[in-house]
Amino acid sequence: MYDEPEEMPEERPAEPAKRAEEKANEFRMHAEIYAVFEAIRKFDAELDTALDDGLAREVQKRIGTLEKSKEPESPILPPDAAADAAALLALLKEKVSPNDYHVRRRPGEAVVLRWIEGEQVETFYERFQAHFDVAMNDYREEERQAQGWKKDAETLAYLNKLDEVELKVADRYLRALIKQHNLTVLSTLSVDEMDILHLCDFVMGVPAADVVGKNDAPPEEDATERDRAWFFKLFSLRGIVDGVERMCWFTYLQKAEDTFDTSW
Repeated sequence: MYDEPEEMPEERPAEPAKRAEEKANEFRMHAEIYAVFEAIRKFDAELDTALDDGLAREVQKRIGTLEKSKEPESPILPPDAAADAAALLALLKEKVSPNDYHVRRRPGEAVVLRWIEGEQVETFYERFQAHFDVAMNDYREEERQAQGWKKDAETLAYLNKLDEVELKVADRYLRALIKQHNLTVLSTLSVDEMDILHLCDFVMGVPAADVVGKNDAPPEEDATERDRAWFFKLFSLRGIVDGVERMCWFTYLQKAEDTFDTSW
């Protein structure tokens, strides 16, 4: 999942600012995945594999409706979707425990739901920012050591653009606007071939079989890249309900190249 793709020289973006931006976006995506899924390893969250089918279908339907309601160029949901978004965020109190990961599986598929609120949201943003900063700073240092000896203008411009990268993830995810204007926001993140072992074993700290099921988990020995590859789509819903900042994540996982009925 985190290996850099092999690039032909003609495939590498020529513009240093563009190259730096793409690298920052890559680290932002990685940082978000870590911050969303590390709670079992870091914060005593639990993995609940008894999520009710009806609730899984309800959340999937509501997420799909909300995604269709917004404009493609903006994650901000329209006012007429606010009630549906609030109802979904309110499921935290009605039906599920906060912070934990709630899983429902079918052959070749899995959904993972998680809700947080209040101080848990604050911790999420702190961890998100920390993961991004560490990855970005480490990469800057690596590139300086590997390419700093080069004196061509393009390399020097690229290194300088890396130094200029500054991302406040809370701003990027519209946190202040959500609080100030009581907005609801839905953003998405997709990975065509997520390494399921990296996500489960390393990030979450649980066996892949606990998330996707024993029959779909990669074999314990000699797992191939195809065995480990899963389509991954993460929906992040954010808003204020009853004066409390809340977040809900709906994650859909499907074995790469498999085709199933996704209508839960």
